[in-house]
This record gives sequence, C-alpha cells and structure tokens, in this order.
Amino acid sequence: MSSSVPTLVSLLKRSHIDDHEEVLKVALKHGKTDLTAQHAKVVALLKLDRFDDAVHAFELDGLKEKARLEYAYALYKTGKAREAAEVAKQGTERGCRHVEAQASYRTEDFEQAAELYRDLAAADHEEDAEVDLRINASAVDAQLEWAGQGELVLKKKPDREDLEAFETAYNAACGSLARGDLGQGGVLLKRARDLCAGLEDLGEEERRVELVPIVVQLVYVLARQGKMAEAEALVRGVEVARIGDVNTRHIAQVNRMAASAGGNPFLAQRLLAKGNSASSTPNDQPFHFQTSIHDSNQYAVDLQTLKFAGTADATASVLAKHASRPPTQNAGYNAISIGNAAAHAKNQEPKTALPLVLPLLQRRPRDFGLVLTVVQLYVEARSLGSAIAVMEKFLEKLLSASGDAEDEAGDGEDVRFAPGLVGVMVSLYHHAGRKSDARRVLGKAGRHWLKRKRTKERRSDDDEDRKLAGEIFANLHDEDDGDAYATAGLLAASPDTATGAQRGALQPVEKVIAGIDVDSLETAGIAHPPTTSTFTTTSRKRPADDPAKPTKPKRPRPSRLPKALLEPGKLPDPERWLPLRDRSSYKPAKGKKGKGRDSKGRDMFSQGSAAAVVGGEGEGSRPVTPGAGVVVGKGGTGGGGGRKKGKR
Repeated sequence: MSSSVPTLVSLLKRSHIDDHEEVLKVALKHGKTDLTAQHAKVVALLKLDRFDDAVHAFELDGLKEKARLEYAYALYKTGKAREAAEVAKQGTERGCRHVEAQASYRTEDFEQAAELYRDLAAADHEEDAEVDLRINASAVDAQLEWAGQGELVLKKKPDREDLEAFETAYNAACGSLARGDLGQGGVLLKRARDLCAGLEDLGEEERRVELVPIVVQLVYVLARQGKMAEAEALVRGVEVARIGDVNTRHIAQVNRMAASAGGNPFLAQRLLAKGNSASSTPNDQPFHFQTSIHDSNQYAVDLQTLKFAGTADATASVLAKHASRPPTQNAGYNAISIGNAAAHAKNQEPKTALPLVLPLLQRRPRDFGLVLTVVQLYVEARSLGSAIAVMEKFLEKLLSASGDAEDEAGDGEDVRFAPGLVGVMVSLYHHAGRKSDARRVLGKAGRHWLKRKRTKERRSDDDEDRKLAGEIFANLHDEDDGDAYATAGLLAASPDTATGAQRGALQPVEKVIAGIDVDSLETAGIAHPPTTSTFTTTSRKRPADDPAKPTKPKRPRPSRLPKALLEPGKLPDPERWLPLRDRSSYKPAKGKKGKGRDSKGRDMFSQGSAAAVVGGEGEGSRPVTPGAGVVVGKGGTGGGGGRKKGKR
C-alpha cells in the first residue's frame, strides 16, 4: 500500500491524454483493495470514455465517498442523471456543482439548474470557465422558456457579449422562439450561423457539425413565417444522412418535410416512423416539449392518411393512463386530447363533427384540450352561445375542483385562471357583446395572479378596476423596469403617480406617428369592426365626404301617423286595429264580386269565416273570432258558380 502510492502519484503526474491505457494497467496491478489505485482506475476509465466500466468499478468500500465527483460524472454519462444529481449534491467541491447543474438540466429541473449556474457565476473562476458558464446558463434560460417558466428568466434580451459567440447567440435565438418572437429568433439564428461559419479555429467537419442545428432551427423559423421557398432552398443544403446526433437528425427530417410544399402524407408517415425507430444515447433523448411535438406530428400525419380508428385507440390508451389526474395545462397531454377528438371527428365539417365529439366531453368534462376543441367547433359552426355555455360549465367544474386539484404550479386555481383559458373566455364574451362579463372574468384573474405574484392586464373605466390595474402594472414594473409594456400600462392606469424616468422610458407620440399620413387615413374612411353574429373578418368602410362635391340638404322624414291623430282633441278610431272588411264603415263592392258575401261584405265560404263555423252566430251565442272556428269540409251548401273547389 505504501509503495503503491508514490508510484501511482508519480505516474499520474507524468500522464497525459495518450497514456491512460498505461495508467489503467498500473492501477490494475495494485489490486482491488487499494483506494488510490482504484481511484486512478476510475479516472482512466472516464478519460477513455468507458463510462459503464467506470460505474462498475465503484465496488470498493469508501471509493464512492473518496471519488464522489467521478462517481456522479460516471452516472451522468451513463444516462442516470437523477442519481448523478443526488450524488453530486452531497459533494462540496466546485466540480460537483457543475455536475449537479448539468444533471438537473438533463432531468428538466431547469429552475434548480438556473440557480446553480447563477451561484457558480457569482464565485471566482477562470476566464475559460466564465465562457462555459455563460453558454450553459443561456441554454437553461431557453429551456425555461420552452417549459413555460419564462418568469424565472432574468435576462430576456441578449447583450453584446452574447452576440460574440455562436453558442450564446443560438441559445438566445431559441429563447426568442420559445416566447413566440420569430422575427428576433430568425435574426439571432443568422447571427449565430455567420459567427460559426467564420470561426478559423474549427476544422471543416467540426464547423459542419456545429452549423447543422443552427440551420435546422432556421428552417423551422422560415417555415413558420410562411417563407416556404426560402426554407426549401435552405434545407436542400443539409445532408440529413450525415448528421450524427439522432435527435437532431430526426428534427432535420421533420423540418425538411414541413418545408416541402405539397408533400405526400403517406411518404411523410414512412419517414416519421423511420426516424422514431432510431435509437439514441441516454443523454441524447429529446426533452418533454420536443417529445410532445413529435407525437403531435405523428398524430397529424396519421389523420392525413385516414387512420382514424388507429389514432383514436392510440390516443385513448395514453389518456386512460392519466384519467385520474386533475385538469392540467400540460401541452403534451392536451395535444394528445386534441388528436383524439380529431380522430373521432374524421375530418368532417364542424356541424357534422360536433355530434361525434360531444360524447367524449361527457366522459372527460374537465379535459382542457377537448373543451377547447369543442369550443372551436362551435365557433366555426356560428354557434357562439353554445361555445360560451361550454366554457362557463367548464369553469364551474374547475372552480368546484380547485380545492383538491393540483397543477404543475401547485395550485388548482392556477389552472382555472390560466392566461390562455381566460383569454378564450374574454374573447367569447367580447364577440357576444357582453363586456361586463369580460371585465368580471379579467378582474377575478387579475386578483388571483396579483396574489400569486404573476400578473396580467385588464381594461375598464371603473375606479376599482383602475386601482387594481395600477397595482398589477406596478408589480410588473418592479420585476422588470425595462419592460415597455409594463411601463405603458402603469402610466395609463395611474398617470398622476408616474415618475419622470417612467415617462421618459417610452417613445414620444410625435416619433411614433411620424410616418403616418393622416390625410390618406381620413380619405380612406372609417373601418367598421366585424359584426359579432357572423365572425366575419371583412370590414365595411364608409367613404369620407368629398369637400369639393356639394351635398344635398336632407329632407325631413314625413310622419307615419295618420293625420287624425295629429289633430289635438280628436280621438282615434276605436276600430283601427280591425281588418278593413270587419269595420262598421266598410262597404263591399257591388256586382259579381259582391256575391256570396254577408251583410258586412265577408266571404261566407272562406276558411275561418263566421258562416263556415258550426252553429254560426245564432241568438244567444257568443261572438265568433274570425279565423278560429271549425272548418266545414268539402261539399258545403250555397255559393255561386265561380267559387273554387275545396282542397283535396
């Protein structure tokens, strides 16, 4: 034991990247009971990328405690990220914090990873480590945005240092795409592509490998922006077969199919199945949001190839596993629910699809995706009232379950007041003209999120609502004083308490309207909003009056009242509500047209007349209401030769 330590130490001092096999041989000679030798063996195995062997080498008692960092790293490299994070958390050295942060990132615990990287960045470190920390921290920020936890991201806009390296520029672009900002995301991706292409210290093959994910992501942006020709031209330069990363290769294949106009759905289904069957390394598995998108793509292609029954069964089996779960905002689960509803609808028109989908709503009344699908079908079927009724019933069920329902945020009410759900309800009320109900929904949501320190905007003229809006925007402004939207809302809600710095943060009105031609707008006329009953997207315009053309004076509309009513003191005719022929002043026309009429000129043989009523108007009988009697059938007596025959 004493002789092995100096030998091993001197050997490790002289070792470099080419002699790890020699270190491993020397370590094996000293037996399995020597901690120093086994430690050296583990290090050599890790440097030789023999990670499975390194994990199995931790059999000696005390070795896991002595080489905690190496053990955590070996677990991480073999795909056991959760175990690696637990082991690294027990260590005290700086390397353990790095492994814990990376393992937390891999297990999608992005909040923990962001906190660890902030702590590492605050400590003293070398310049090379600072660059790596910046890259990793920006990657975590992008993943927080994709995971719907954007409020935890401290830096929304990239600074100058982020634009100096293609890795940080690429991560900043991903964060913009996750927030839905395709324009900024595309600009940052092009910046990352140019930076990577201009690097001189990278070989040709290394540069190609680094450019692939950037170009694949740029194809996605161009396709989303509708620039299909540019996306298709760009994707032709990507050699999908040469991409080593399995996950990136599959994404490149999907984006290529999306960029190809008029693609064959049957061929797309074959390519998707081939891409999904490929295996990947443990640390190369797609993240949850990527898996959800892959599944949605698969369901969409299956529906396009008319595999309705198979899609319905596949999605139903997944939904059955989560049948006992409370209502959730999880995008992956709701995408599966929408795919299940689409499979039952079988590509039918909204009015035809509704009877096929509504039975599902009875079985899953608190399913986010299903409810929103039914609401969309009702809206497209021009049945706004039914859509509102479905949403109101859904909100009532969420309210009754808010006491025991737990969503991802840990609060059942967060599901009920989800911004997207509130937005749908407000939009429906707005189109129905129910503005007071829309303000009520926004008010409840605003109070909830203000209490939860997550705030949203509302608009109203009431003093109480203005006060609440001021509190909400003040909270938003305190969290990010550089947010122009929050600053504008704060100024609009409470202009009296605004500071000079807040007013100066916004552009002056003169600069905003500098390029607007007011005269052309007045000439074009006033655009009317679409009608609420038809949900039309076109608008009617009233042309502006031409000042050069003389306008005719409008004539006053004549009164529709009879002249007798306009004379003061004269009573109206009490029989004015009766038909003309039933009035006492009515005189029938003489001649042939007067035949077959009674003394008051009424047709004695028409349906509903007094002469055609059983019993007639004899003495002592009550007056008969015209048109309400029992009609005598064909063959009644009397009548002239010109009378028409009865209906057969």
